[in-house]
Amino acid sequence: AADSPSPQEHGLDFQRLLDASDYKEMFRQDMIRWGEEKRNADPGFFCRAAVEGALQPVWVVSDARRLSDVEWFRDVYGDVVQTVRVVATEETRKRRNWVFVTGVDDAESECGLDQGVAFDWVITNDGDEVALGEQLEVLLQSLHRSL
Repeated sequence: AADSPSPQEHGLDFQRLLDASDYKEMFRQDMIRWGEEKRNADPGFFCRAAVEGALQPVWVVSDARRLSDVEWFRDVYGDVVQTVRVVATEETRKRRNWVFVTGVDDAESECGLDQGVAFDWVITNDGDEVALGEQLEVLLQSLHRSL
């Protein structure tokens, strides 16, 4: 929609949209609405944009948010796709200054993968760097073996 922001279409500061600033929060609901409109018209719109020009044998698509995204990658790339979910307790998230916002944090863009996906890997990130490192090492070793 003409009143919904996308960096290219509306001259927004892309770098500021990437951080956790108040600037991003001002546009967050409009960005979600714009993304939903694009996805409703073409479910693979953002997935194709993510892989455009990617030639590396291994790459990471971070921050997939919807079942349709996971399904698209699995349909296009099959068994080579490895899904990873990073989780943290609500207590940990609050210590990191997360505050639940109704209409945003309960939207599909934030919780669309909470059900319906059998993740290949679940990584816990509750602030224990050693435990996180150990989990990531196991994941990396597995990925290296599959090359």
